[in-house]
Amino acid sequence: MNMIFNQSGRMNSFTLLFIVLIGLWFIFARPEITPKRESAPPRIVTARGDLAADEQSTIELFERTSPSVAYITTSQIRRDFFSLNVYEIPRGTGSGFVWDTDGHIVTNYHVIEDANSVEVTLSDGTVKKGKVVGISAEKDLAVLSVSAPSTSLQPIIIGESDNLLVGQKVFAIGNPFGLDHTLTAGIVSALDREIESVTGQTIRGVIQTDAAINPGNSGGPLLDSAGRLVGVNTAIYSPAGQNAGIGFAVPVEIVNRVVPDLIKYGKNIRPGLGVTIANNTINKRLNIDGLLIIDVLEGSAADRAGIRGTSRGNVDIELGDIIKAINGKKITSFDDLRNELDNYKIGDQVTVEIIRDGMIRSVQIILEEVG
Repeated sequence: MNMIFNQSGRMNSFTLLFIVLIGLWFIFARPEITPKRESAPPRIVTARGDLAADEQSTIELFERTSPSVAYITTSQIRRDFFSLNVYEIPRGTGSGFVWDTDGHIVTNYHVIEDANSVEVTLSDGTVKKGKVVGISAEKDLAVLSVSAPSTSLQPIIIGESDNLLVGQKVFAIGNPFGLDHTLTAGIVSALDREIESVTGQTIRGVIQTDAAINPGNSGGPLLDSAGRLVGVNTAIYSPAGQNAGIGFAVPVEIVNRVVPDLIKYGKNIRPGLGVTIANNTINKRLNIDGLLIIDVLEGSAADRAGIRGTSRGNVDIELGDIIKAINGKKITSFDDLRNELDNYKIGDQVTVEIIRDGMIRSVQIILEEVG
């Protein structure tokens, strides 16, 4: 009590100051108490109206086409160095699409390359063991087969890419990052691009698109606005390995030519001349503008047409014929020759322009199967 009042019974100055400060705090610093309010009602939803025509068209395309798309997972066998136990580990994922009601699934070769086992998830969610039927590494295509009822297999609709135009709408459906049935849209950015397959051979006539293609989209279909297959998504151009607005697709004309062979023969049956060509190093060393023929297979189409190979004379090597063009298309490398012959089928007749003894000649050759 003596601490609050002094001897005269008056409040001491320290206590007075303290009381004044407390009062000021209550007046100016205490939190404001918000009066209780009734809960606010939700905002009224505004009716959207009809979807735009292009939106409805895209939705219908996805609903109609997505049942044809499959999700592919692969795994590899690994043996523990110390215990010698065998383990199956995940290798990668990709996409594919139903080719026919016999259970054939088309995808990229690089999706299943080096895989010991393949699983295919169909659109109804069923997971099937995939068996490799055939591969074409140089075209980055592969065909798998699954055992499934035809009712769960919806073959994709086949279109054409020869008449595509830059700026035309295209759509990609796939499973990027394991996210099933993802649709992306874009346009044809360019045509007649070239990319390198896993074998190092050039794939020509490739479609470039800005439709987002990410890891896991490989092997999935590229569609036109009618929902038809126009290409197989096969690669992206990106330093980070993810979509950067530049994706590539193998054109459907190549797919429709190669896949039937893969189903029937397990490999791409290629037309050829029946000759062995000098490698690029020899051609450059000899300063040859064309392809030097080293050998002609006995009994082959080239042999029957009188094509000459390189031979050793008494003193010098006698160079064989030099291929300059096929049906007027200039040939400067083995890659040129293979890609040009891929435009034809076995039994087609082509005009081969050759140089022999410094003179240009034209020879008619009927293409035959080569290994």
